[in-house]
Amino acid sequence: MKVACVGGGPAGLYLSILLKLRDPNHDVTVHERDPEGSTYGWGVTYWRGLLDRLQEHDPASARTVEQHSVRWRDGVARVGDLATRHHGDEGFGIGRHRLLAILTARARELGVRLEYERQVTGANPPAADLVVAADGAGSALRAQHAEHFGTEITAGRNHYVWLGTTKVFDAFTFAFVETGHGWIWAYGYGFGPEGSTCVVECAPATWRGLGLDRADEAEGLLLLEKLFADLLDGHPLTARSSGRAGGPWRTFRTLTNRTWSRDGLVLLGDAAHTTHYSIGAGTTLALEDAMALSAALHERATLPDALAHYERERRAALLPVQSAARLSAQWYENLPRYIHLPPQEMFALLGQRHSPLLPCLPPRLYYRIDRAAGRLETLRRVKRRLGPVIARTVQARRLATGEGPGGSRRPDAVPAHRG
Repeated sequence: MKVACVGGGPAGLYLSILLKLRDPNHDVTVHERDPEGSTYGWGVTYWRGLLDRLQEHDPASARTVEQHSVRWRDGVARVGDLATRHHGDEGFGIGRHRLLAILTARARELGVRLEYERQVTGANPPAADLVVAADGAGSALRAQHAEHFGTEITAGRNHYVWLGTTKVFDAFTFAFVETGHGWIWAYGYGFGPEGSTCVVECAPATWRGLGLDRADEAEGLLLLEKLFADLLDGHPLTARSSGRAGGPWRTFRTLTNRTWSRDGLVLLGDAAHTTHYSIGAGTTLALEDAMALSAALHERATLPDALAHYERERRAALLPVQSAARLSAQWYENLPRYIHLPPQEMFALLGQRHSPLLPCLPPRLYYRIDRAAGRLETLRRVKRRLGPVIARTVQARRLATGEGPGGSRRPDAVPAHRG
């Protein structure tokens, strides 16, 4: 099969790798509009589950990705002068440049053609049996057939900006700062010894009240560095230069499509769907799309059947993730509901922000119910673990003493000891 992947991000590169691994005779080309080595953003996050799946599909690239990743198990929440730390699941961070370099090298090694500074639009699609639109949320290939794909975009309320810093966080860190115009907060996570990603978010009234809508890039960064001075420990913030007042700030756009394919064209990653950045799943979902599409192309007899199967599988897998992302975004949009709780409680509800029940109950009541349910679940786990041990102990005692099931002595039993 001749395959053209339009977009040299993680989704397009990883799909090209998997296709060549399944069949080296596939003719696969990746077309990327930007020069090699140029990308946006600083780092991406992922969790152990993704690393395990990468290991299953291509151990060579998985090992390299893990070697160049940093990891953490703690989460830290700072609310004003107060802070709390929780131990949690193992998380990973890797620089986006590093991830793309690893996938690029692996694709070349397997014989994938990589064409950089190659602008592909809907008006000049490459000739191939299958064209994969992996060109992001603003996909030009998808836009050419927007009516067919049924693209819908929903804008979020809050403003956010994606920044970098030379401060290396040792945990996934949340910092909430109160200003005269409302709360502003940051998510920080390390991606290597050189620094961390720092995403800053606030409500529209806070954004305007602080003058971030009017500040140029340098002024905006200086203001944020002052607001988050305790978090940054003197380290600077950096941005992708836009040259416009308020330019780097945006509102998140949740994108969905009615269908993901049209004849020999299929959507992959952000071109097909987006999920709010606060759950840190964008790169993971893109790579999982690539896994599902490569498997469907290999296992299904015809291209239409393969594309239909890929879409069904991924839509089903995305449902809980999209729900979690929607609820997570709404939690931050309703931050005043939670921010004045004691830090321990606020942080616990921050971790529970994906729950559909949380918006329906008073926060402190939800917290108490969740704590009680957690204790019950702990007791259930202890019971499941100790139950067989206790049962064997009781059975051994009964056999030794001649007791029946209800504790009475069996008539034919011989006492173990006569006084």
